[in-house]
Order: sequence, then structure tokens, then C-alpha cells
Amino acid sequence: MTDTVSFGYQQVAPHEKTARVGGVFSSVASRYDLMNDAMSGGLHRLWKDRFVRLVKPRAGEAILDMAGGTGDIAFRLARSGAQVTVADINPDMLAVGMDRAARRGIEGLIWSEQNAETLGFADKSFDAYTIAFGIRNVTDIPAALREAHRVLRRGGRFFCLEFSTTLWPGFADVYDAYSHRIVPKLGKLLAHDEDSYRYLIESIRRFPDMPAFEAMIAEAGFVGTRVEPVLGGLVAIHSGWKI
Repeated sequence: MTDTVSFGYQQVAPHEKTARVGGVFSSVASRYDLMNDAMSGGLHRLWKDRFVRLVKPRAGEAILDMAGGTGDIAFRLARSGAQVTVADINPDMLAVGMDRAARRGIEGLIWSEQNAETLGFADKSFDAYTIAFGIRNVTDIPAALREAHRVLRRGGRFFCLEFSTTLWPGFADVYDAYSHRIVPKLGKLLAHDEDSYRYLIESIRRFPDMPAFEAMIAEAGFVGTRVEPVLGGLVAIHSGWKI
């Protein structure tokens, strides 16, 4: 860890980033899924479907869905019969997820308040670890990746869905203008919080590109790493194995 880390375009002390990210997600928790639909035109649902298909959850498996908050990934994983633990550092996000599960009649999920950098699970506890649109908000990303590796069993698989940097000429400029000018305004209109959505867009810009993040996954001990870009890399699905 360096003396400072990025909080959007700002450099802040690590403990300050953790607290400020917590504030962001507490602020947007109740409108988080509505905003996902507005920002992506509903495409986030297709991305998550694809993500879970690649994970290939199976009945009887133990899966940790980190930063799982509102339950979007966990609900999909649980359809397979896997035992899914939904973990999130933010209790407000977990509360939204538990309420959604109750309203949908989804039972059997385990809900756990956890810091991705210091998980409270024993070594070799899970068959798969998933994290969707959460890793870029972690203060110490290498520490979180090492923890993911630690809690996985031999043969366990790591999957991460995250925004990245699209390589499509032209589209990158259009998306950059849209995200910086429109998304914060949508945040103000729909979630009554322009600043939080400005941070979320800035955090995407500061996140490592696909090759750099794949290298970080390998450095944490994973093998067979690969990345599947979506929309030229606007979104990327990263994976790796523990042997």
C-alpha cells in the first residue's frame, strides 16, 4: 500500500478512501439498481447473465459473492443450487439485498458483512469467488485478490466483472462524454446524489486496464488467467484458477 490511494481523481489516505466509499454506497443503496438500469440502458443485466454463465455454478458448491450487496449476482448463482454467501462491506447494501430476497421469496442465501481485504473466512472455504462491479472500489486491490486466493479451495475459480477501457475507436470518446456529462446528472435526478455518481465514473477511469489487472490477478497466485472484453473492453470479465 502507498501513502495515498485514488478516490476518483483525488488522492487520499487509505483509511479515508474506505470511509468515503462507504458513504457513497450508503447514499446510493436504495436506488442502486435503478441507476444501473439508467446508466447502462439495462445492459448490465445481460452482462451479469453472461458472467454467471461463465462461472458455471453447480449444485452443492460453496460460492462467495463479494461486494454482492443488492443480490443481483447471488440470485442468479443460487438458481443452480449452489450455496451462496453474499458478502459486502456496506451494511446498507446488504439490507437492500436481504429485502429484495425476501420480497422475491429467495431463501438459503448467507449474508455476511465483510471487508474484501481481510475476509473472516477460513482458508479453502469456497469453490468459487465472484465479484461484480466491486473490485475498483476496494482500497487495497492486491490484498483483496490475495484474500480471494486464500479462501478458495484447490481447483477453485475466481471471476471478476468490472468496467474497463473500451478499445473501440470513436465509441470510447462517445462513452467518455456520456459518462462524465450525463451519468452524474442521472444520479442527481434519480438518486438525488450527483457527487456519488461522479465518483463512480471517475473510479472507472482510474482502474487498471485489462492487461494490467490480469497481471495483478496472476500476481495474487492465480493461474490460467484470461479476460473476455465486452463492447471492446467497456466491461471485462476476468478469471483465474487456484491450483
